[in-house]
Amino acid sequence: MLPALTSTSPLLYATRPGALPARFRRERVLLVGCGDVGLRVAALMHRQVRLLALTSSATRLAELRALGITPLLGNLDEPASLRRLAGLATRVVHLAPPLESVPGDPRTRALTRVLRRRSQPESLVYGSTSGVYGDCEGAVATETRAASPFTSRAKRRICAESLVRHYGRATGVPSTVLRIPGIYAPNRVGGTPRERLLRGTPMLRAEDDVYTNHIHADDLARACVAALWRGAPQRVYNTNDDTCLKMGEYFELAADLYGLPRPERLSRAEAQQRLPLALLSFMSESRRMDNTRLKKELRLRLNYPTVVQGLAGS
Repeated sequence: MLPALTSTSPLLYATRPGALPARFRRERVLLVGCGDVGLRVAALMHRQVRLLALTSSATRLAELRALGITPLLGNLDEPASLRRLAGLATRVVHLAPPLESVPGDPRTRALTRVLRRRSQPESLVYGSTSGVYGDCEGAVATETRAASPFTSRAKRRICAESLVRHYGRATGVPSTVLRIPGIYAPNRVGGTPRERLLRGTPMLRAEDDVYTNHIHADDLARACVAALWRGAPQRVYNTNDDTCLKMGEYFELAADLYGLPRPERLSRAEAQQRLPLALLSFMSESRRMDNTRLKKELRLRLNYPTVVQGLAGS
């Protein structure tokens, strides 16, 4: 049974602001993949823990320092540059995507290898993708459903998940996998449907449409923090909100919120002639993700349980 959330729990800041007791202030959290979501994770913790971030870009050093983050120059594609990470952090958030040019995920392999060299962190959280489920034909996807990745990007993520869970089993470090769907937020670059609506991108007609899933970037960051302290060993969590909409319905809802024309609807045959392959790949998989574990085990109360609430400010 998971411990209750008490006034002395280090998890409090995952759900509301508040300083940690003195005995928790020496935590050192390493962020691997410090993009938009990584910075949101950092913002939740910067007053409670010491934050470290791996970056391959010297131009980001000043930016990260200004945010209260200690930058560490290193590159996941150059394993020798990662040696200083061994034994450095008490907890690790791994949000770096795999390389698209190679099979598997050498980046995650390099990270888990270096983490094993010295004293182990107390927890590791990995941000995967809901694409590992493949096409569920509109069925509900719980974490016990067998993965059936179709796209190459989803296959790389399954490889990364396996590496993370193997690392956890081999070392005893609780290693949590978050399966993440479409991330959105009004203050995120490309984080709303507005640009696609303005371009007039068509959607599938209702009878051909697919279910999609979403999570607000701020709620995703809170899930990462909660998983650092609450994640069960080698446990997978669907990290999505409560919305149950098909893709076309989502864009129509957004169009109505923005006061923009609703998108044109196409048959699947027409879409295959007119739409780019990258977009068609998203239109070929339909699933409804169940987030019961996220809310019950990680005890995360979503700030934006539906896309209506999340998009309202955009």
